[in-house]
Amino acid sequence: MSTAATTTSRFTESEERQELRRQVAKLASKYGHEYFTEKARSGGKTTELWLEIGKNGYLGINIPEEYGGGGGGIGDVAAVCEELAAQGCPLLLMVVSPAICGTIISRYGTEEQKQRWLPGICDGTGTMAFAITEPDAGTNTHNITTTARRDGDGWVLKGQKIWISGVDEADHVLVVARAEDARTGKVKPVLVVVPTDAEGFSATHIPVEMVSPEKQFQVFMDDVRLPADAVVGDENGGLVQLFAGLNPERIMAASFSTGLARYALGKAVAYAKEREVFNGPIGGHQAIAHPLAQSHIEVEMARLMTQKAAELYDAGDEHGAGEAANMAKYAAAEAACDTVDRAVQTHGGFGASQEYGMAALLVATRVGRIAPVSREMILNFVSMHSLGLPKSY
Repeated sequence: MSTAATTTSRFTESEERQELRRQVAKLASKYGHEYFTEKARSGGKTTELWLEIGKNGYLGINIPEEYGGGGGGIGDVAAVCEELAAQGCPLLLMVVSPAICGTIISRYGTEEQKQRWLPGICDGTGTMAFAITEPDAGTNTHNITTTARRDGDGWVLKGQKIWISGVDEADHVLVVARAEDARTGKVKPVLVVVPTDAEGFSATHIPVEMVSPEKQFQVFMDDVRLPADAVVGDENGGLVQLFAGLNPERIMAASFSTGLARYALGKAVAYAKEREVFNGPIGGHQAIAHPLAQSHIEVEMARLMTQKAAELYDAGDEHGAGEAANMAKYAAAEAACDTVDRAVQTHGGFGASQEYGMAALLVATRVGRIAPVSREMILNFVSMHSLGLPKSY
């Protein structure tokens, strides 16, 4: 094989991945943005879509086959997430249930835990939420105060979390807590799976402007009693296990953003071709065409970085994946925000109408600059780890 051919193949996804994208896009197009928006505005849920994704094997495509998954990698589930968003059906729980929770349990859960939780994550009947952010800790996850203390053979969980997605749709929540190490007396992070119907567990809905069927919650855990096997994997390996889920979270967030950007760009381009003002389609004017072309370039660069991050993660390169995942998440959020802004401008007054659905995307894409990690913290990470500059916080 020639060098040129080898170089080209490294920047092209496998035929299997491309076919996966086509099939997911075909499935999601049966529902589309109108379905998604109608569910969001009426207070409904996208349960039919979620279960069909699971039935077709796309929901748990990154989870080992012996537990009902597809045996693929994070790049595969990221492709599913992106194609759903590109068809106007951005599902936040794709980021959380299969990617974060599914990855952590697949890697570090006991055999019994895998058998108990992974099949439901794969087929959509056992969705799992993820809870790390706290009201007073914010981005500084080292300052979380939710505690898990031993009580006989089990654990007692106490604390609160905020901005937790989809608690009302989840059977369980994977909670990041702190526990005291019996050997050293120092505090260590632990990951515990909490049933949403457990005594002492409650959630309060947080109203937000984003148009989405998936709601946000503040979660309270008031002396929630849990069995010993509620702790995922090794209770002394919490930090390593936690970061095994955070890099996939950033990769998925990037795919979520690039999918939304592709959806908005597609709508803007279609409108620019059909809308005629001053004796021709507005897309023939550089004031319209150039910003849209710029967005296409920016989105494709973000997609390429996202694919690189996924490939590094699936190859086991934790350091390289951490850097690339943060860069991908940053680039994708920036591209998405700029693309939606340009799409709104392309539509003119119609950009503010519910009929075209562009304005609602302004909030959805803007969230990508904040969650799951802010753009400022990514810049701190790159400054310190990539450039070797002094730590600023």
